Order: sequence, then C-alpha cells, then structure tokens
Amino acid sequence: MDYLSILLNKKIVPTGPLVRDASEEHHENEKEILEWLTKKRKASTVFVSFGSEYYLSNKEREAIVEGLELSGVYFIWVLRFPFGDKDKPKFDEALPEGYLERIGERELMVEDWAPQAKILQHSSIGGFVSHCGWSSVTESLKLGVPIIAMPMCVDQPLNARLVQAVSVGVEAERGKDGSLEREEIVRATKQVVGEKDGENIRNQNHLFSP
Repeated sequence: MDYLSILLNKKIVPTGPLVRDASEEHHENEKEILEWLTKKRKASTVFVSFGSEYYLSNKEREAIVEGLELSGVYFIWVLRFPFGDKDKPKFDEALPEGYLERIGERELMVEDWAPQAKILQHSSIGGFVSHCGWSSVTESLKLGVPIIAMPMCVDQPLNARLVQAVSVGVEAERGKDGSLEREEIVRATKQVVGEKDGENIRNQNHLFSP
C-alpha cells in the first residue's frame, strides 16, 4: 500500500473485503427456501452455486449431480442456464430421469437466483460448493462457511488453491483430462460436511469471519 501511495501520490487505504448485507437480498421464494433450511440439522446441508457468469456443461452438471447424490448430504442448488439460449433445457430436463424422485427431501433446486448471503449465514449450512469466484470466496469467509472448491476458469483455480492452503475449504481434484469426477466430489463434500475433518475446517473458517 505504501508503494502504491508513493507511485500515485495519493493515500491508498485497504477497505476490503466488501460483502453486501444479507438483509438487502430479497427473493420471491425466500420464505420457502429458509423454511426448508430450518428443517435441516446444523451444518448438514451444502449450498451449490457457480456464480452468475459461468454455466455448467452437461458433463459437469452430470458429475455434480451424481457426486451430490452419492455424498448423502442435503443440498440447495441454484441451477442457471445462459439467458436467451435456444437450446436451454427445461429445468427438470437438465437432471437425470428420476433424479428428483430418488433424492426426495434431500434437495431443493432453485432456478437462476437465490439469496446467497441469507442461505450461507443459515445454521444448517455446513459447506458451499463454489466455483471460487472472489466475491463468493470473501462472502464465504465472512460468514464462516467452508468451501468445497470446483474452480472453472480465470482466477478461480488460484483462489481454490488459496482456500485449501489456508484450510478453509477442500478442492475436488479434477481427472487427468481436466474433467470433474464424481468420486472427488463425494470425497470433498464428505470431508467438509460428514467427517471430523469438517469440524476442523469450519473452526478454521470462523477465524476469518468477524
């Protein structure tokens, strides 16, 4: 900061991370979402969201779908498709046949958008399946939620390595061909939510939250 101040001849003061107050978020299904979360045990549920600018391929979505099913956890998933895409599937067609019936009460699927901060600060949330965009990382740190990292592009792989290096999350390693693997998704999810290691990660994450 001192170097930048001298270089620009202006006083530079760090102010981040800046995270929007959860009370500012509103969603038409907010009541339904929060009521569903309230019925779940503490730290038993994962929130799944890959931001507003990245859209999962069919292969990526399939791996995550299978990984979440096999992990045995509860999850709330914000599923997005490109706006105006003529080939955009219907919401229920984006998932394997019979998937929602098999999962039952373990899932809540939300299309396009959800009140992320309000969900992450809920006591039933035990992990955040994230692409590790920087905004999501800082929000997760502020609210004390460990990350199950599945980076996609740009700065996200670096952010994911940082998350794992400081022990506030676990990365689901990709296969040799660069693809997501359901076994890794299961491992990372269980490590954060279903195993003793998860408590250690959550405790470490709270060191970064106010």
